[in-house]
Amino acid sequence: MPAPAYNAGIRLLPNAVTVLALCAGLSAVYFALSGRFELCTAAVGAAALCDALDGRLARLLDASTRIGAELDSLADLVSFGVAPALVLYIWALEGSRFGWIVALVFAVCMALRLARFNTLIDVEDEYPFTKEFFVGVPAPAAALSAGLPLYLTLHFGPGWWSAPLLVGLWALAVAALMVSRLPTLSFKTVRVPQKYIAPLLVLVGIAAALLITAPFLGLAIVAVLYLGLIPYSGYLHRWLTRHPEAWGVPVRERRAVARAARSARRLGLRSPLRRRVAGRASAMARAVRRFGDDPAGAMQRRMPNGRAPGPAQVPRNRLRLGLRRVRRR
Repeated sequence: MPAPAYNAGIRLLPNAVTVLALCAGLSAVYFALSGRFELCTAAVGAAALCDALDGRLARLLDASTRIGAELDSLADLVSFGVAPALVLYIWALEGSRFGWIVALVFAVCMALRLARFNTLIDVEDEYPFTKEFFVGVPAPAAALSAGLPLYLTLHFGPGWWSAPLLVGLWALAVAALMVSRLPTLSFKTVRVPQKYIAPLLVLVGIAAALLITAPFLGLAIVAVLYLGLIPYSGYLHRWLTRHPEAWGVPVRERRAVARAARSARRLGLRSPLRRRVAGRASAMARAVRRFGDDPAGAMQRRMPNGRAPGPAQVPRNRLRLGLRRVRRR
């Protein structure tokens, strides 16, 4: 069935949403200059919502273009890098010596994080499950996490969490998470099992009620929960790299693979071949192709005196792989 054709106006809709995200990020700086930090948080949240919609609209309408991808990166840099840095500087860091340095470091780390993301798009994935993870904390999540001291201040009032030194250190820590190599979950690929849909909808309703009645406390809880998922993301990534048998399995069925692996360990069974075992087998195959069926005989024919080569004359690859002399039949 051919894809439906959309007119030019509809195909421009994703870029229009991206421009709205850019305007929302700049509006956060405007509200910060006016001292209305509640509206700053709302503006950054609107930018995050637009950022989540523009890519899906582009894929739905088949309107993905090069200019749209570049515009999206520039909008993310302004909305989630420059705007949060300026908001934190105006709110708590303006009177300190290192405040402007913190703002610059946060914005530069956001630019580096987006540049790395754009370069990784054209790189071939190392593992089949690579698309399920981000490298480092993504831009919207970093902006959400950086505003944690501000959320607590808007809900509870000033306290130890609003001290300029702590705010600056927290912003630097989030900046380090952005440019780190830590794997973080990509919620775009998360699939919820059928039996968990109803409880998840209940949790969504509770979260919506919390965001309506106490929005800043709700944002703080969401930021803490997301940061708490980072160790689990690292564990899941390491588990998948060590279990190739789960690479081609749908996400909802990996729990059964994990149970089978635990049962095999309890029974003392040998785990499936891993990459290093497959790599050693490939190296042995390359050595056999290079020296033939009789590597030692080939080396002896090449010696000018006809003597067998000594251990120092045998290639290091053969010694390291432990290849033995194979007699011809």
